[in-house]
Amino acid sequence: MSIVVTAATGALGRLVVEELLTRVPAAELAVVVRDKDKAADLAARGIEVRVADYDDPASLAGAFRAGERVLLISGNEVGRRVPQHTAVIEAAAAAGVAQLAYTGILGGPEADFELATEHNATERAILDSGLPYTFLRNGWYHENYTAQLPVVLEHGAVVASAGEGRVASAARADYAAAAAVVLTGEGHLNRVYELSGDTAWSLSEYAAEVARQSGREVAYSAVPGDAHLEVLTGAGVPEGFAAVIVDVDAAISRGRLAGTSGDLARLIGRPTTPVAEAITAALA
Repeated sequence: MSIVVTAATGALGRLVVEELLTRVPAAELAVVVRDKDKAADLAARGIEVRVADYDDPASLAGAFRAGERVLLISGNEVGRRVPQHTAVIEAAAAAGVAQLAYTGILGGPEADFELATEHNATERAILDSGLPYTFLRNGWYHENYTAQLPVVLEHGAVVASAGEGRVASAARADYAAAAAVVLTGEGHLNRVYELSGDTAWSLSEYAAEVARQSGREVAYSAVPGDAHLEVLTGAGVPEGFAAVIVDVDAAISRGRLAGTSGDLARLIGRPTTPVAEAITAALA
């Protein structure tokens, strides 16, 4: 029985593949990618590469086999993900896969912000398909913040509209490890996991930690949503994506990404990576 990872050349997908390789032989893995060349290194390691595109249902017809365990990593094209994910679900159902794991968002139906809408629609489609499922409701990644450290250090400010809301983020590698666990272990079918870091922190605490580690003056600049939108678009962020960021910050201010269920640490068998450690790695 093979384990199949979609979007395997993306940031999360590659980490999942690396985790899986610590648990099963490469010959038991397959990846579904749009660009075969980007997966050449995976093929060289003995992993089967299948070419298919979320936007091309016909290409997905041969992407899966009966009895396989499949990880559907959510697409990153906000606004297009429901038809994309539906095409994958239909292909998986037609093939008769044994498990369809999906990377959704923390809170599921309780997540009342725009970015969650497509994730919740995807979960409903999976339930309607009748496939054995595992919902991996991922919280925020540390990397969502640490990727912006050059700008933060340049301006000496963490600018956001999240107020004093708290974020229970974890490292992308933590979420990848959880995915590998549910794809290789037993007892995870038809289960829902609310995945998040062990500790929720505020952006003022984050700014203070960046300042401590960098030796630079860094403060949290809490701004209203409309001002935040102007800052983002002024920095060149496309307006649609900027609006998504502002909407997420509003959700953070309401506590929607602060949940600490402990599911992630229990799945991976260790504490989640502290945000301070992620800051250290990013600064290095």
